[in-house]
Amino acid sequence: MRTANRWIIAIAGIFLQITLGAVYAWSVFRVPLSKQFGWSISQVTLTFTISIFVLGFASFFGGLWMNRQGPRVVALTAATLYGLGVFLASFSAHKLWWLYLSYGVIGGLGLGLGYIVPVAVLVKWFPDRRGLITGIAVGGFGAGALITAPVATELIKSVGVLTTFAYLGIAYFIVAIIAAMFMRNPPEGYAPAGWTATAKQTAQRATVDYTLGEALKTWQWWALWAILFLNTCAGIAVISQESPLFQKLTGVTAIVAGGMVGIASLGNAVGRVFWAWTSDLLTRRVTFMIMFALQVVLFWFVPKIALPTLMTTITFIILMCYGGGFGTMPAFTADYFGSRNVGPIYGLMLTAWSFASVAGPLYIAHMVETTSRYDTALRVIAGVMLVSIVLPVIVRPPRRA
Repeated sequence: MRTANRWIIAIAGIFLQITLGAVYAWSVFRVPLSKQFGWSISQVTLTFTISIFVLGFASFFGGLWMNRQGPRVVALTAATLYGLGVFLASFSAHKLWWLYLSYGVIGGLGLGLGYIVPVAVLVKWFPDRRGLITGIAVGGFGAGALITAPVATELIKSVGVLTTFAYLGIAYFIVAIIAAMFMRNPPEGYAPAGWTATAKQTAQRATVDYTLGEALKTWQWWALWAILFLNTCAGIAVISQESPLFQKLTGVTAIVAGGMVGIASLGNAVGRVFWAWTSDLLTRRVTFMIMFALQVVLFWFVPKIALPTLMTTITFIILMCYGGGFGTMPAFTADYFGSRNVGPIYGLMLTAWSFASVAGPLYIAHMVETTSRYDTALRVIAGVMLVSIVLPVIVRPPRRA
């Protein structure tokens, strides 16, 4: 395959991630489902939590499966399951358990299997731009809601929430299937013509390709898992409380808070590309040090902010750091354990996302329910981020004899 074709594969990977990232638009379904079927906001929100929790574990199995059957088979299966799960959600009338099974479990399986494919494929095609290319790919995941949210909102108004699930499920299936057809690995030992790793890159990369079992025996794999978990916990805690947090601290109305959420959420997509690109220049370790240090300051001072524009800006930066973790960590993993088995190695690492999607929102919700305030919860997160800086400071590439 000619080198130029790697950009076609990259574009297809971005479209696949945009389709999968539509899951971030779940909030537009919360109120319509609650009003129509009498479900509480918590009950409806649990659907999203289930899908993200399943995503993490499905990514691991997708990575293992890719090593045996190749990325295209996994991507095609992912497209089928994701489209089917969303479509089947259209039959959820007065059946909350069916919504959990269809959108949460079946859709979540498709999400996980599909998410890992472009990440694992593109780090192999772009050894010269690992951070940037995976950042762009998963940036598509972060941007998925920007396209889906307005489309789904209009569909809900015109055809109802359940029919919207049917339409979206079919659309997701078509786009994801087409993108999946382009997913393939490069030839063994592939490198772009004329490219060789710099001394700086070599110093930050493993000298051999690790298997999953070998990677799990290193303390570095667990350190990277902890870095991703801690970074995700902080960001997803804010995501789970954005609108009420804005209303409480700045005194804005729910409508204004909704607009603030939309603007701040762009940070998730922007951060995936920006911090991944930065990590190619500064190294992954330094990038995470900066992101953690930024969050220490931001989380500490957020409770004191009453100006909506400043609050939106700071939340935007926090979500840039949240997205930056997902943009940077695939390249971090490939650097430390090689690109050959990055699918299962990083796929298992994504269980950090699964656990963080439960721990972060539950923590901040408990703190707010207990104290009726956000300041204590946010400053504890600032303290956790401060301690977390230790991990990227001490971590180094594993060296196997």
